[in-house]
Parts: sequence; structure tokens; C-alpha cells
Amino acid sequence: MTNRMLTLPKVDLHLHLDGSVKPAAIMDFAREIGERLPVEEPELLLPYMRVEGECKSLIEYLNKFHFVGQFLHTPFSLERTAYEVVEQASAHRCMYIEVRFAPQLHRKLGMTVEDAIQCVVRGLQQGERDFGVTARCIAICLRGHSEELNREVIRAASLFLGRGVVAVDLAGAEAAYPAELYRDIFAMARERSLPITIHAGEAAGAVSVRTAVELLGADRIGHGVRMREDAAVVELIRRERIPLELCPISNLQTKAVEDLSTYPIREYFDLGIPVTVNTDNLTVSHTTITKEYELLHAELSFSEAEIARIAQNGAEAAFLQGEEKRDFLARFDQQLALWQSEVR
Repeated sequence: MTNRMLTLPKVDLHLHLDGSVKPAAIMDFAREIGERLPVEEPELLLPYMRVEGECKSLIEYLNKFHFVGQFLHTPFSLERTAYEVVEQASAHRCMYIEVRFAPQLHRKLGMTVEDAIQCVVRGLQQGERDFGVTARCIAICLRGHSEELNREVIRAASLFLGRGVVAVDLAGAEAAYPAELYRDIFAMARERSLPITIHAGEAAGAVSVRTAVELLGADRIGHGVRMREDAAVVELIRRERIPLELCPISNLQTKAVEDLSTYPIREYFDLGIPVTVNTDNLTVSHTTITKEYELLHAELSFSEAEIARIAQNGAEAAFLQGEEKRDFLARFDQQLALWQSEVR
């Protein structure tokens, strides 16, 4: 089944840049800025960069980002990381990816928010040329950051809309900073015609999902696992056909659910909610998009036809616009039909 899932055409809509850095790249980034590392071999860096064994909470999971974040403050580091994320996606027949990052976290050595976005877009575009994966960027506003800092992200993202950036996001400590605190920020995003995805229903409950949709104007929801705690919110998402960016392996690691037996993807899928499957963080979660789909088939009993539907959900939920979106969907549907017709 591994090869079968490997050849499935896929998209990855929820993919964090700083959670997907290669250890060898960190070695080079540290040398570039003259920082010492705790070890001298790339493979020995992995315990600092990814979840090992049991992860007790989202907070413990997020600690892995603090280590990596020290080394992503130069144009070279951002551009290379973005490029290598596209390369990693290409190895798993990803036809389209949306790579998200918080540009305000990469300014320690003098880059502006606009500089950081430009570097990531440049890396994604070079990766697209070299590997044939359509790659776009989502700029993240952060819970706990000042209103002015988040407004700066919205302003910068709007300058790159249609030029590599396709949307904005809200991420961070969901339970500590409710989505309603960011109502004005995302009103500004809507005024500038920026599509919106919001991290919600991961570390906080169903009300977080409702707020993301009704107050912030979310076009998609990042995770949404815990919305099942309120049937009315589930019905809202079903009725409005809001795509969910589910990340099964990460959702298990961060304790958004206790175990696979309580993971709600089957429930949501059967209700007709447009669920999508994504990686979240390639390095931190030690995952690939192929591994995520294998989990669906082997552990959650999704058939190939259902898996194809989920892959198509992802393509349809992409933040591409207009003719570019139509062209991509035509190519994706053609490749998916070929995959379904292959003799097994």
C-alpha cells in the first residue's frame, strides 16, 4: 500500500515552514551567523527538532520551534528552507503546497516583514521551477503579538497577494488568546481581499471554530478537531462547506485528540464536510504527506475512493484564484483519474 499512497496525487494546504527545516540546513545556517550548535552532526540535531516518543501537550510540541527559530533570520536561510520544502513535497507527488510562516519572527538580524515574505516567495518560486510543484505562501499573524505588529503582516501580505502569497492565517496559543481579540486585524485582511485561514479547534474548543468563521471570516479552518464538542458548530461548518485542514499525526502528537479511536475525520467526512489531509510540520512531526494518507487507509479504514475524494477536497480548497485555479484543478483531476484507473 505504501507505493499506492506514494503515487496518489496530493496537495498539502497546512505546512509550516519553520517546522519543516532539514537538519543539514540548520548546520549551514548556524555557520552563516556564527552560532554554535549543541552537536556537530546533522542527524544528532533531530532530538532538538522533532517530537520523539510521547508528546504531552501542544506547548511541548511548540518548543521544537524555539530551537529552529534561532537560525532563520537571514535571506539565505529563509529562501533555502522554502526551496527545500518544495523539494520534499515533490518526492511525495504533491502537486500543490501552501507554505505558511510568521514573517515577524525572522527579523532579529534586520530583515523587515516584507523582506522575509519576499525571501520565502523567492525560494518557493525557484522550487516550483525546479520540481514542478505549484507552491504558494500564507503569512501568519500571531496570537499574543501586538495589534500593530499583526497589522504590519496584513499590510505586507497584501502587497504580495497574487505574487506568491495567497492568504493570511492566525496561529499561536489558541486557548490563551481567543480569536475574537483579532476581529479588527482580519477585518483589515478582508478589506484587502486576502483569503483567510484560522488555526482553531486544536487547543481550544468548538467556540473557537465558530468565532473564526463568524467573526474573523475564515474561509478555511486549520485543524478544527475539537469542533465536534458542539453539534451546532459542526452543522455550521457542514452547511457553509468550510474546508478543514486536518493534520492527523500532528493532531495526535499535540493531544488535540487522545488517540486514533477518537479522531473525528471519519465523522466529519461522512457528514459531507470537505476535510483535507495535511502534514503540519514535516520535521517536527517526522511525517510526510504519504505517511498521512497511509494512516487514513491502514488505521482509519478509508477506501481508495474515499482517499481520492479527500485528495480532491484539498485541490478544491486551494487558495489559488481564477484561471490559475481552473487550470490547476483540470490538471489535478486528470492525474487523480489516472491514479484511480491504474491496475492494482
